[in-house]
Amino acid sequence: MNQATLHQLKVFEAAARHSSFTRAAEELFLTQPTVSMQIKQLTKSVGLPLFEQVGKRLFLTEAGRELFATCREIFKTIAQFEMKVADLKGLKQGQLRLAVITTAKYIIPRLLGPFCQVYPGIEISLQVTNHERILERMVGNLDDLYIMSQVPDNTEVNFEPFLENPLVVIAPKNHPLSHEKNIPIQRLTDEPFIMREPGSGTRRVVQNLLDEQGVKVKVKLELGSNEAIKQAIAGGLGISALSRHTLLTDSAEFSILDVQHFPIKRTWYIVYPAGKQLSIVANAYYDYLLEAGKKIVEQNTFAISNPVESSQA
Repeated sequence: MNQATLHQLKVFEAAARHSSFTRAAEELFLTQPTVSMQIKQLTKSVGLPLFEQVGKRLFLTEAGRELFATCREIFKTIAQFEMKVADLKGLKQGQLRLAVITTAKYIIPRLLGPFCQVYPGIEISLQVTNHERILERMVGNLDDLYIMSQVPDNTEVNFEPFLENPLVVIAPKNHPLSHEKNIPIQRLTDEPFIMREPGSGTRRVVQNLLDEQGVKVKVKLELGSNEAIKQAIAGGLGISALSRHTLLTDSAEFSILDVQHFPIKRTWYIVYPAGKQLSIVANAYYDYLLEAGKKIVEQNTFAISNPVESSQA
């Protein structure tokens, strides 16, 4: 193990957590061959196989399970050290690790800009993914704060709401239903529907409403990003239910249909595991988000003034 590197351990931990080299590569922004090579070199250093493949599934060996547990302890210790160093430096330097649900990518970067202007020495790591992978990252304690639309049921967490996130039915601008009012939700059965991928929180909430109302839509496409869905809608491939925040920059291209039982009321939450001690940087951003959320509600606009400077005045 003398030749094992911290980078190799990070690659191994991600691969072990996902049981997949492909998903580890996606998370770490590496190619799959790079992940395979790092695991191969680490295996050589350990002297024992770390993974075994049974059929198409990847499993940890006994040595792999021991190393996985060790990696968790190593990264936990490093995170504690980084937090102490950040506290010693105050808010002049430090790192903020955020993981946000896909829909939140339309608002969180806008809220990071003013924060970084006040604290330019802070490095930001921002992961954007779906609900399932957010939960995986939380279990692995990979981030400081999480922005979610649904608080996890089976995990002890601290959470606080900071902004509403309504789901609306979106159609092309010239859609025949765009000028109708109080459209019965049953009318959706006549429209080709575009859904988010399985594992998406948006999909789960929309499907729950459809099931409650006994509505079965014709799913024409399943896509893994809101941007892809918006392009499909613009191309006339169907309609969908997405966060209203996804229309921040291009609302002129789309119509929000006035469908019964919509908008679906949802809320974004700031979440972190119970027992986790937030660094001074994470605490500052936590407070900043709460203040920014209040300003958005008060102004009913996304031209946000800097809440940090307001609070310091």
